[in-house]
Amino acid sequence: MRELNGPTLPRRSRRGAALLTAGAAVTATLLGVSTVPAHAVPTAAVATARSAAAPDISVANVKAHLNQLQSIATANGGNRAHGRSGYKASLDYVKGKLDAAGFTTTVQQFTSNGAVGYNLIADWPGGDADHIVFAGSHLDSVSRGAGINDNGSGSAGILEVALTVAKQGYKPDKHLRFAWWGAEELGLVGSQHYVRQLPATERRKIDAYLNFDMIGSPNPGYFVYDDDTRLEGVFKDFFATRNIQTEIETEGDGRSDHAPFKNAGVAVGGLFSGADYTKTASQAAKWGGTAGQPFDRCYHSSCDTTANINDTALDNNSDAIAHAVWTLSGGSTTPPGGKVFESKSAVAIPDAGPAVESPITVSGVPGNASAALKAGVDIKHSYRGDLVVDLVGPSNRSYRLKDSSSTDSAANVVATYTVNASAEPANGTWKLRVQDVAAQDTGSISGWKLTF
Repeated sequence: MRELNGPTLPRRSRRGAALLTAGAAVTATLLGVSTVPAHAVPTAAVATARSAAAPDISVANVKAHLNQLQSIATANGGNRAHGRSGYKASLDYVKGKLDAAGFTTTVQQFTSNGAVGYNLIADWPGGDADHIVFAGSHLDSVSRGAGINDNGSGSAGILEVALTVAKQGYKPDKHLRFAWWGAEELGLVGSQHYVRQLPATERRKIDAYLNFDMIGSPNPGYFVYDDDTRLEGVFKDFFATRNIQTEIETEGDGRSDHAPFKNAGVAVGGLFSGADYTKTASQAAKWGGTAGQPFDRCYHSSCDTTANINDTALDNNSDAIAHAVWTLSGGSTTPPGGKVFESKSAVAIPDAGPAVESPITVSGVPGNASAALKAGVDIKHSYRGDLVVDLVGPSNRSYRLKDSSSTDSAANVVATYTVNASAEPANGTWKLRVQDVAAQDTGSISGWKLTF
C-alpha cells in the first residue's frame, strides 16, 4: 500500500472524483481486459445461486509463495521495488506458476521514474467474456524492505486462489481475470496505466474488481471495502460464517489499486488487515492482538519479512478471496458430462534416480481423448527444478508436461496442464511419469487426475 503525502483522506473524499480519461486504446485482443460503470452493474453480476462452493485455500501454499518472495528479495538487494531486479524476479515467479497451471498471461510494460515497470495479467480460459470478475494485488515493495505483508500477502493470496481454480478444474460462468500490479508504491502507477489503456467498451465488461493489499498484518484487523454495498456484503457474509466481526476499511481509501478502477466507474471491493494506524482497545477485544500498537509495526520498513505475518489472518483472508471469486463468477467444478479419473496413491521419487510412474485406468469414455485434455498434478518436492514430468498415454506415447530447470528453485509442482491428446484413445492406462535428474532433493507424487 502506498504512503500518502500528508494525512489519509477521509472515506468519502473520493465520492465525487472525476472519471479517469481513457488513454490510447489497446485492443482487447492484446490486453484481454474490460470494465463496467458502477451504475450499470447488473444484480446477477454480483451473486449467483448456482455457484459451486469455494474450496479451502491452503495457507501453507500461500506461505510457500511468501517464502519465495522473501528469497527473491534477499537475493536482490533486500527488496522487490519497481525498477529493481527483485521486482522482475517476483513477476517471473508468479508468471511461471500461472503459465504451468494453464492461464493465459500477458505482461504489460510502462515507464515510471525513468525505469520500466510491469503489470502481469492472467486470464482463466472460458466464462462469459462480457462479464468479468477481476482480482488484483500490487506485487512491488518499497525500496526499504522485502514487502512480505505489503504486499506479498495479497499477491500470494490471489496467486494461490488462481492456482486452486486450475487445480479444481473450475468452470466459471463469468470470465476470471487476475492481476499483479507494478509501481503501486509510487502512486498506483501500474494499475492507472492499465485502466487508462482500456477502451470504454472493455471497461464496461468488468462486473467487479476486487483488491487485496495487506491481508496478513501481524496485529491484524478485518476491514472490508464499502465502495459497493453488494461486494461488501459478499465478504461480510463469509466472515459471518466464521464469527469474525468486520469493520469498514477507512485507513487506506484511495491508497491502493482499486482507486483507478473505481474512478473509472467500475464496481470495486476488497479486504485489508491494517497498516500503520493503531489498534484500539475495542478492536483488540473483538479481534485479539495488542491494543495501542499498529496493525503492522513493520509497515514500509526493513522488518517487513516472513516473520511479519499473522497466519490466521492470512488464512481467513485467502479463504475470503476464494469465496468472493467463486460466489461472483458462478459455475461448477466439473463441466456437464465431464469425467474425472484420479489417483491418490503416493509414489516416492528417488533422488537422481530412475523415472517412476503412477497409473490411472480410464474406462467408459468413447473415442479419443480431447485436444484439451486436463492433467492435474500434485507433486511434493523440495526443488522442482530437478523434475521432468511426462504424461504417458495408453499407446505409450509420451507428452511432456514439465522440463527440468536449474533456475527453478521453487518447491512442489501443483498445476493443471492442457494436453493435445486427440490422437490417443481415451480408454486404457494413462501414467504420470516423473524423474528427478539431479542430486540432493527428494519428494513424491501425492496424486494426479485426468479430466475428460
